[in-house]
Amino acid sequence: MTERVELALDLPPQVVNAGVGVHGSAGPEVFRLPHLWQLHLYGYSGTLELGGSAHPIRPRHVSLVPPDAEVRFHYGARRCEHLYAHFRLPGGGERRKVPVMQDAGADAVALREALRQTVAATAQSQARASAELWTVLWRTTGLTGAAESRPGAPHPALRTALAHIEERLAGPVSVPEIARAAGVSHTHLTRLFREGTGATVVGYIRRRRMERARHLLRASTLAIPAVAATVGIPDLQAFNKACRKELGASPRAVRDAAWSSAADR
Repeated sequence: MTERVELALDLPPQVVNAGVGVHGSAGPEVFRLPHLWQLHLYGYSGTLELGGSAHPIRPRHVSLVPPDAEVRFHYGARRCEHLYAHFRLPGGGERRKVPVMQDAGADAVALREALRQTVAATAQSQARASAELWTVLWRTTGLTGAAESRPGAPHPALRTALAHIEERLAGPVSVPEIARAAGVSHTHLTRLFREGTGATVVGYIRRRRMERARHLLRASTLAIPAVAATVGIPDLQAFNKACRKELGASPRAVRDAAWSSAADR
């Protein structure tokens, strides 16, 4: 069973130090931070030992070690570099279980950039450094190994599909395109959407477009044609029809009702 740690992320982390760690083949090296968490993003192969368990280190892997835990690093090359952050977690609330070591996969690029920004900001702005690292930590809870440990967590392919849709609501998006992005068949994607959202893929896209349209109509002064284009339905007649069907009123009526309610408060 994969060893896990628990993160409380309701509040941003307090970054104490972040940088690039350079190690050699003279190890193993023993390391312990009595009061701080440590996060590493690796670019080499080796082994991390924690609590009697060995965790293989590979490029793109990310590890999280809790305070006061002694770790041993075994390196497989003369020069091994990794990005690291040492931090406190003041947050409470829901605790999320994350593997001690997991493969970041395609997310490694974004994690690496956010960690580099953390390093750059550490000496200049603690608030910026904390914000960058907070992003990294939240991303680690969404990696496959972490997400699959949570009861009711969406299938990784469904998470990828949902993110793909959100980024493309303003333009055309097709079911085959989403299936390719998620790495599954059309049939499998349809089943995942039924199980995870209660809707078909097309029905989910329509729902999200109308939820975004409702928000823009009620909370902004953006012109109705611009709202329609922003949610991927540039044809005003089609947008009007969709609003009446999904929101129960025309775009103008949805906006007027929201503004009238705001004026009465």
